[in-house]
Amino acid sequence: MANVNYQKELENLIKKEQEQGHVPRLFLHACCAPCSSYVLEYLSQYFRITVFFYNPNIAPAEEYAKRVAEIRRLIQEMKFEHPVDLLEGEYCPQDFYDMAKGLENVPEGGERCFGCYRLRMEQAARLAKEGGYDYFTTTLSISPLKNAVKINEIGEELGEIYQVSHLPSDFKKKDGYKRSIQLSREYGLYRQNYCGCVFSRRDRKEELSKLDNL
Repeated sequence: MANVNYQKELENLIKKEQEQGHVPRLFLHACCAPCSSYVLEYLSQYFRITVFFYNPNIAPAEEYAKRVAEIRRLIQEMKFEHPVDLLEGEYCPQDFYDMAKGLENVPEGGERCFGCYRLRMEQAARLAKEGGYDYFTTTLSISPLKNAVKINEIGEELGEIYQVSHLPSDFKKKDGYKRSIQLSREYGLYRQNYCGCVFSRRDRKEELSKLDNL
């Protein structure tokens, strides 16, 4: 799976849908406004999108409120070729802590993060199936710090379980991450300095403290 070009797979899929004159419905899990900016700019050319903001990992609650407000503002201010709507999922941090039990000290980017990907993507897959969407996916792969191979493996597995097509993605490709930074500046988006959970916040504080002591 490591050698799969997910961006190429996505481009081939889009081409096939266009040749059929079809504008598919996409259920898009979003982690934050900065990561969503380029993904929405790109995919809204080809899909009718429902953005699903479901992130029980985010802490504290004030941080969650700030992030959901930013993605709501971004969707209101951006211009799209096809409709883009927002659905906010339930904010229940205990769901994340239950998933992360026993993994609290696993380094960032390891099994705890993989479980977090799955927690959020599974809810997206479930609702995509219930809503009759053509595809589901997540914005997570735009980050250079996220494991795109693992994200797509989880997506494919969930697609089979819930019988809804997973949209392959590696949105950091073709300067996607670079474009997200440009769009964040353009729209004045709040860019957080940690992924979202208390553990990533802890690790980020430790990194900054080490830098301060150099």
